[in-house]
Amino acid sequence: MTRSPRRTRRMVQVAGAGAAALLALSACSSSDSGSDTGSDSAKAGSSDSSASSSSKLSGPVTVFAAASLKESFTALGKEFEKEHPGTKVTFNFGGSDSLAAGITGGAPADVFAAASPKTMKIVTDAGDASGAPATFVRNQLEIATLPGNPDKISSLKDLTGSGLKVVLCDKEVPCGAAVQKALDASSLKLTPVSYEQDVKSALTKVELKEADAAVVYKTDVKAAGDKVEGVEFPESADAINDYPIALLKDAPNAGAAKAFIELVSSAEGQKVLTEAGFLKP
Repeated sequence: MTRSPRRTRRMVQVAGAGAAALLALSACSSSDSGSDTGSDSAKAGSSDSSASSSSKLSGPVTVFAAASLKESFTALGKEFEKEHPGTKVTFNFGGSDSLAAGITGGAPADVFAAASPKTMKIVTDAGDASGAPATFVRNQLEIATLPGNPDKISSLKDLTGSGLKVVLCDKEVPCGAAVQKALDASSLKLTPVSYEQDVKSALTKVELKEADAAVVYKTDVKAAGDKVEGVEFPESADAINDYPIALLKDAPNAGAAKAFIELVSSAEGQKVLTEAGFLKP
């Protein structure tokens, strides 16, 4: 069949237009695909960069911690520095109430680990904590006596006997508050020869034989080794202290501080703490 020249030209024009449309669509698709690939690549690069920067911690980390945490936190600090080369963990150990006062007074610190929720509340009430504190361990009281327990102390009541030199933590310190709680539960009254500002100071009095006994934490008795002898007493079960930890609001090195808190709460950190005598939260 013979086609007219007009019809032939029209078919060529249509075919040409269709080819042009296909080329345009192909170019558009190629452009979109390239754009997505570039965007995904940029996103991946950004993500990788973010992950890389978060893993590269450096600089000093200042931790204010209850005196009873000295041995275990010192060990965790060394482990943290090993895992994150370029960091340096500095500790300020002491009575939780004194540490809390220092923080609210403007002392620069990244992390606060207290021996009681009451002392942590001093910091949170002042608005100096970032986020809610988390309990990471608990601790129980024990009587520390001279090696060999020459005074045959076997109970909390024995400490009320005349002639014994007994040392306690100050009542404002978590250890002292816990002791008072145990005494109240037993309807006992005890007059110590001195009140100490933190649990390590109370224990030292016995280690130096300046006192016959002190009521401290189980962790402190364990850390002292053969310098003292520990005596458990049932009333201690009514006076177990929760230990909260928190990132501080104005932490100079918040990234590293968060990582240290994560280490404390990790299985590795919990192992170090339980081996030191702490109870799981």
